[in-house]
Amino acid sequence: MVSAKEVPADKLIAKLAERLKKSQKIEPPSWAMYAKTGVFKEKPPVEQDWWYIRAASLLRKISLADEPLGVGTLRTMYGGKKRNGNRPPHFRKGSGSIIRTILQQLEQAGFIVTISGKGRKLSPSGQSLVDNVAKEILKEISQ
Repeated sequence: MVSAKEVPADKLIAKLAERLKKSQKIEPPSWAMYAKTGVFKEKPPVEQDWWYIRAASLLRKISLADEPLGVGTLRTMYGGKKRNGNRPPHFRKGSGSIIRTILQQLEQAGFIVTISGKGRKLSPSGQSLVDNVAKEILKEISQ
């Protein structure tokens, strides 16, 4: 069985994003085109399908985690350095609204499940999706 650890992350995320976009179970909300991905960013993302890329990235991160992940942990993972001009830079967390909305959409699609008080982890169908995409990528790489 091929897992997400055995293939390059960029290829896995790109292929997963394509699959999520085709499935039409994940849709960016109307405000997504104006939203920044964190307070440390100066501008919103320039890619048109960044919502699907972030959803695929979240699926990958959740699949690699040993225990359920909560929104706070994921905000830290997607955080970055806020530049304060003359003052020293400091770490800031990523956008919780974006992460929460994508997690809710992934849960409605049946790819993740919520464990009360602990966070979210992949459902069997979500694990199957990630493993199948990883298997396809491994076949492409080996040729």
